[in-house]
Amino acid sequence: MRAGGPAGHPPAGHLASRVPRSTLNPLWRISITLLFFFLLLNEQLQARGPALHVTASDTAPAEPDAVVISGRKLAQQVREEARVDVEDWVAAGNRRPHLSVVLVGNSAASHSYVLNKTRAAAAVGISSETILKPSNIGEEELLDLIHKLNSDHRVDGLLVQLPLPEHIDERRVCNAVSPDKDVDGFHVVNVGRMCLDQSAMLPATPWGVWEIIKRTGIPTLGKNVVVAGRSKNVGMPIAMLLHTDGRHERPGGDATVTISHRYTPKEQLSQHTKIADIIVAAAGIPNLITADMIKEGAAVIDVGINRIHDPLTGKDRLVGDVDFEGVRRKAGFITPVPGGVGPMTVAMLMKNTIKAAKNVLVNPPERVRMVASS
Repeated sequence: MRAGGPAGHPPAGHLASRVPRSTLNPLWRISITLLFFFLLLNEQLQARGPALHVTASDTAPAEPDAVVISGRKLAQQVREEARVDVEDWVAAGNRRPHLSVVLVGNSAASHSYVLNKTRAAAAVGISSETILKPSNIGEEELLDLIHKLNSDHRVDGLLVQLPLPEHIDERRVCNAVSPDKDVDGFHVVNVGRMCLDQSAMLPATPWGVWEIIKRTGIPTLGKNVVVAGRSKNVGMPIAMLLHTDGRHERPGGDATVTISHRYTPKEQLSQHTKIADIIVAAAGIPNLITADMIKEGAAVIDVGINRIHDPLTGKDRLVGDVDFEGVRRKAGFITPVPGGVGPMTVAMLMKNTIKAAKNVLVNPPERVRMVASS
């Protein structure tokens, strides 16, 4: 009996022995040729770089960071509009607008702010002066100065730089400035007109926030907005501008606005901010708004200006109320600090000064005094 596999089949190890030599040689030639081809192809691929391994995560687009809104660029637009407006006003035969700033005390921050304002005035063609007074000036003496500036027909816009020393009543001082010269928009008449959706001198910072939102194209109609901070000069006016009727004399944003304040629990604030389309942080608390508190794509406007000590540099630096680096990875729009709302505040102050110059012709001083005293 012949050794091998099942009947009629040769052993597996002897299969090649049944292949004729005339067939074996061409097969080997083909195999060697294919092997050489694949070796050459592999060498060329390695020369181009490592093999590309594509996974599902590689094909998914990375989430982009928020659009960082440049307040400086927007302020430049506003200042250019103001410059053209001033030149047209002067070319029509009118006197160049004039801004008077009263600065009390030696606060470095206040002096810096006032310098920025007078420089901006010069850039748009508005003449200005800074009246320096010591920190121990009496309240009545300051009020007398304001009255003289109110009566001076050469002064179109008048502001008293805040904050004032503790012994002076800021509300009394703000109400002493004539409403038609009140370029800060702090007089009770201007605040009332703003709340009634009427034309008024709008506070510069809230107006700047409103212009940032409008000029960036962020929709407000029917949107949820959270304003963190209820100060009468910033938080409250911002809320008024954003929630009031867009069809009125002074158009508003038609948004649904929630205001938080120092007694709002952080977890409750977070509940509101997580559903907000727009968040305006104006509480004066560093890192109040963090990434876990906002929804994807929200617009975050940071009004806060806080000076903190940087342990890395050993120097103080300015930060806002928003954790900028964390929030920018989740938000749709965000303003930086510095370089966001600050420049727009100064720019809107120039707009108010021009408005004040024109109001003097529309509303003579005698009529303004009668309205203010009635």
